[in-house]
Amino acid sequence: MTGWEAVAVVLAGVFAGGINTVVGSGTLVTFPVLLAVGYPPVVANVSNSLGLVPGSITGAIGYRDELVGQRDRLIRFGIASLLGGIGGAFLLLVLPAEAFETIVPVLIALALVLVVLQPWLSRKLGARRTEGSMHGTVGVFAAIFATGVYGGYFGAAQGILLMGFMGILLNESLQRVNAIKNVLAAIVNAASGIVFIFVAEVDWLAVGLIAVGAVVGGLIGARVGRKLSPTVLRGVIVVVGVVAIVQLLA
Repeated sequence: MTGWEAVAVVLAGVFAGGINTVVGSGTLVTFPVLLAVGYPPVVANVSNSLGLVPGSITGAIGYRDELVGQRDRLIRFGIASLLGGIGGAFLLLVLPAEAFETIVPVLIALALVLVVLQPWLSRKLGARRTEGSMHGTVGVFAAIFATGVYGGYFGAAQGILLMGFMGILLNESLQRVNAIKNVLAAIVNAASGIVFIFVAEVDWLAVGLIAVGAVVGGLIGARVGRKLSPTVLRGVIVVVGVVAIVQLLA
């Protein structure tokens, strides 16, 4: 990796950390950059998952005020995310690399659709805030577990999936749901990352560079995220994601 490529990876980590804290889908920035500098898809995905953990943690800390009074809920949902993240990591390791290379363009395309639909999802979430809470149901636990499996396998848009499920099923403000999302994403990335450390090929240079950027991005996202234009963020994500799909298919 050249010096300029290292700078690009760090900057991608900053952007991804900020996007993950505010919206989700930071993987659609860091993953294509790792591919562009020459990493194989599976190695890029594994290293990316580990590198984004510190950014998820700083983002969750930045939203600590919105987490007040949600301890019991975080424990229940955290267990679902932990189990899902471990399951997704093993799924990545069990399936052949060729399968990952085939599935990833589809996953990225799905993530891009979710990003584009984010305004519609947000309106739906707002319309449901006054309805009854369902935070103790098996359905919410199952949805969070399934999202954890997806996040452990390929993390792009897991934040948006979590926001969609929890925002509709919980009687909470969007900001409090977003705070939970940051914690659960951190748990999924950490759980899958620990599995990868022991049984997968990890490029620690890539992990370190992304982690440095993601920490900064997480702090920035928590501080000024509400002032950023979601439309601009979505536009950048879509462009980067399309480039990633084209590169993988080529």
